[in-house]
This record gives sequence, structure tokens and C-alpha cells, in this order.
Amino acid sequence: MSNDYQYRERIVEPEPDREFVIGNGRISGYASLFLGGMSLLCVLAYLFPSYLTTTELRAAYDAEFLQVILKYGMYFSLFFGVMTFILGKRQIKGAIGIALTLIAFALGGYMVPVGPVEPKALSLGVDWMILAFLGSTIIFTTLEKLFPKYRDQVILRSEWGLDLWYFVFNHLIVSVVLLVGNFVVTQFDWAVSNTLQEIVRAMPIILQAVILLICADFVLYWEHRLFHETPKLWRIHAVHHSVETMDWLAGSRGHVIQVFIERSVVMIPLYLIGADKAALDLYVTFGALQAIVIHCNLGLPFGPLKYILVTPQYHHWHHSSEKPAIDTNYAAHTPLFDRLFNTYHMPKEHWPAEYGTTQRLPRTYWGQLMYPFTRRKKQ
Repeated sequence: MSNDYQYRERIVEPEPDREFVIGNGRISGYASLFLGGMSLLCVLAYLFPSYLTTTELRAAYDAEFLQVILKYGMYFSLFFGVMTFILGKRQIKGAIGIALTLIAFALGGYMVPVGPVEPKALSLGVDWMILAFLGSTIIFTTLEKLFPKYRDQVILRSEWGLDLWYFVFNHLIVSVVLLVGNFVVTQFDWAVSNTLQEIVRAMPIILQAVILLICADFVLYWEHRLFHETPKLWRIHAVHHSVETMDWLAGSRGHVIQVFIERSVVMIPLYLIGADKAALDLYVTFGALQAIVIHCNLGLPFGPLKYILVTPQYHHWHHSSEKPAIDTNYAAHTPLFDRLFNTYHMPKEHWPAEYGTTQRLPRTYWGQLMYPFTRRKKQ
């Protein structure tokens, strides 16, 4: 940490034209569009489950119960769409939301029969994307509004749509990611120790989950550090760091190559440890939630937990373009390895003033997708 560095407060300018205000039609317009789009995708997933749902996730939810939620979502989409016409504003979004919902009704709506599903090796994770987006929007948007670090930061901030695309795409390809990850871990069969796995399984479930977390974090730390300190890999990872406004959706931005590498690498220690499924599920759930939380616009102090777990303040410094923070705070779960390997940066009283990369990347998905393969411009 640079003792002579002059930390600054981040300035977030109010954006009244982007705010959700009761009565201006923005809430009802986006609600209708959002629910209409989700409803149509749900109906398509029910109609073509073998191609649009993930086998692993399907076993974890009640498809008939979710149809009840779908029913209310469709009717609320129509309600909010009508409200945009009553308010006289945002009518285009309301009309599109109504149209999407009516198409969903025409295709069978919430009455599509639920039956046995023929599993396919490759499918689009539409169900996973819908459930993740609904849950994340409700939970993390609420937290960011109740306990914001930057109160004037709006939900529909700059480049929100770009990060939404990353969220959708990276969730849709989940079955491909799992297939590649499973192939990678099978290449390490030679390293499996039955004795070690028996010792681990004899431990309490919580302890097994903690061991998984620490081992996974060790691997993720070095994978992350290599992406930063190897120039060719950095150009891939720079896409994730090109985010200039932090919120729960910001963590979704990541080059597809990095998504495959990161998911595959982290599966190796989980496979070799061989913990009980309950412990594995506990770690995966915790890790997935933490990955969202640490990108959030969340000003909770977290107390002593910030010395044990990676928190938003800690990870926000990793995303800062300010000099003392560059190439620090690589850990995903706990600051342990950053402390051990001297890459820890956590000024107690300060948060970053600037986010992003020192050299600005293209601001479109295709531009960022091709960025690692383009020639560097001389500065």
C-alpha cells in the first residue's frame, strides 16, 4: 500500500432521467417488458425442455409449482403494460411487454403439460438463466437500494444493457461449460487419492465445505494472478475489468474464454478432494452468492467478516484503476492468500474513486470479444 497516496471520494452524479420514479411510467414499462420476456422464455422452455433446460437444474426444482409463478408473472405483465397506457408514458415498452405475453399465452402459457424430459448432452440453460436473473434482480437490487454505497447510482446505469447480455449469454452456455469442465477434471484421474477422499468424507459437512472453499480459493488466486501478470492472458481478463460502475450485474462481464478456463480450473480441486455432495452444494451456493455480492453497490460494513471473507470493499479495490490497487486482491473467497503472497490492499477508511482499466476497451460485446486478438496500439 502506498502511504503517500492521496485517496479521493468517488463522485456519482445523479441521473434523474434514468431513475425509477413512481408515476412516470418507467417502472410499469420495464416491469411489463421484463415479465413478458421472462414469460415467453419460460413457455418455450416448457415446450422444448430437452433443448432449453439443464438436466442438473431440472432435478432441483418443481416444474409444476413454477408454472403457478409463471401464471402470475404473465398476468402482472399485462397489468403493468396496461398501466403504461393509463399513465400515458413508456407505451412502447408496455406494448412490447403485452405482445410478448400474448405470444406466450398463444403457445400454451402456464398450461403447457409437464412430463418426462429426454436429456441432451448439450442444451441452452434457459431455465437456469431465468431463475438466476429473477432471484438476483429481486434480492440484490433490493439490497443495493436499502444499503447502497453510492446512493445516487441508478439501477439502469451506463452499460447496464451490455452486462445484461453477458449475464444472459454466460448462463445460456452453462451446459457447454459443465461439459468442458467435466472433461478437464477427468484428465486428473491419475491424481485421485481414495485415502484422502475417505478422510475428507469422514469430516463434518461444514468442515468439508470450508476445505473446499480454501482449496478452490488457492487455485482461483493463482489462476486470477496469472491472468493479470501474463500480458496475453490479461487482454482476455481485461474485459472483466472494463466495467466502470460496480453493481450486482457487473460481475457477469467476462470474456467467454475466461469463463471456460475459470470454471474448468476451479473444478479440479473440487474433484480431487471428493467431498460429500452436500458439502459441494454448500460451497457452490456460497461461492455463487459471494461472487455476486462482492461486485454489488453495497455499503454494509461487514464488521470482522471483512478480515475473513472477500467483501464488496475488498473486491472493489481489485477493480480500481488507481495505482495502489493495480494487481492486488486476487482472492475470490478469503484474503488469506493475498496476505500470504503480498498482494493485499485494503485501506480501512477508503473505497475506490475510479473503476475500469487504465486503457479503455471497446464498449460493445463484439468489440470486447475480439479485443484479445487485436494488435496493440502504441501509446
